[in-house]
Amino acid sequence: MRLTPRQQSAAAIAAATALNLPFGTLYAFSVLLKPLEALLAIGRAETSAVFALATITLTAGMNLAPRLYGAMPPPLLALACGACSASGLFLAASAGSLAQFAIGYGVLFGLGAGVGFIVVQQGVNQTVKGKIGLANGYVVSLFPLGAMMGAPLFGWAVTEFGLRALLAGLAIFVLATCAIAAALLRLAVIRMHDGGADAAKAADAQWPLFLRLGAVFFLAATAGLMVMSQAAGIILAYGGTTALALAATSAITGSVAAARLAGGWLVDHFPVPRVAAGAHLWSLVGALALTAWASPYAAVPALAMIGMGYGFISGLTAAAIAQYWPKNAFGRIASKLYIAWCVAAVSLPVIAGLIYDRTQGYGAAVLMAAGVNVLGAFIALGLPARSRSA
Repeated sequence: MRLTPRQQSAAAIAAATALNLPFGTLYAFSVLLKPLEALLAIGRAETSAVFALATITLTAGMNLAPRLYGAMPPPLLALACGACSASGLFLAASAGSLAQFAIGYGVLFGLGAGVGFIVVQQGVNQTVKGKIGLANGYVVSLFPLGAMMGAPLFGWAVTEFGLRALLAGLAIFVLATCAIAAALLRLAVIRMHDGGADAAKAADAQWPLFLRLGAVFFLAATAGLMVMSQAAGIILAYGGTTALALAATSAITGSVAAARLAGGWLVDHFPVPRVAAGAHLWSLVGALALTAWASPYAAVPALAMIGMGYGFISGLTAAAIAQYWPKNAFGRIASKLYIAWCVAAVSLPVIAGLIYDRTQGYGAAVLMAAGVNVLGAFIALGLPARSRSA
């Protein structure tokens, strides 16, 4: 059965939804902090390092993806991603040491997620016409949306069945949803770009723009990933209950998902520099509010604002790539820009973990987040307002 262009777009978006939602539970990692620390007798810095490792391999997978989808059919790639990540989760579920857990969750799970993310995002950009900003905002919103749905389920499953059973169940779910994504990609018959000279030339011709957009993204991600990786721990540190921490993690990740969708939509209607600067300032207000009113109930909306600022920038970045560069270059440019996300994940989130281990608080880390948002807003104003793509 041959699909119409509109049906192809729908199938590509459905495939992205099926594949990205379970991988998005990476952003619910903060729910696993205390159970993991108790299980393996480790500290917050070590658990933060596992999250950082997962983001490194996720980024490595993103950069590997453009080479793979030119040589392998997208459906086969989706299945391979599911098998890789599921095997990693099974390994993590049986871990008796930090090293084994890090290899399973931090390496194999992250690698499969990274390849799959770029494969389905490129597929969407090859098929969707019109409001491409909104489409890209939706695709990147799926990760925090998966965390929003996963956080309460994780909290319940850990209490009822334990951390090992939770990870094994997630492995089965990842394998199943990747198989569904593979079927949808096969049905859509998406032609992925061949990674030819046009994509590489487009990237080389706009290095100043690439670096500025990457800096704006990096600075937002440092603050946002600190919140998303340790939201539950931060709420507890400010005196909140476990129930509040779980509810807040779900609410914060949901806010980030909505902000990512909105960030893509905003770029369809307003100049990129204004949206980017406004996003950083929004995050800044949240950081300053938490500094001024250090209580668990003030922390929830404040952390949501910090996360939303990152969410706006994340959706904006995907939409801006589609606006500034030709669509055949999307996967190549996006995968390189996500290196900034990786560097961000191993900076302030890890520093915040070290600060917590020494002070049992996050006050200094929140002030650092405020500082990077000020810098990010200033740099964002230098982005071009109009498309330069051919």
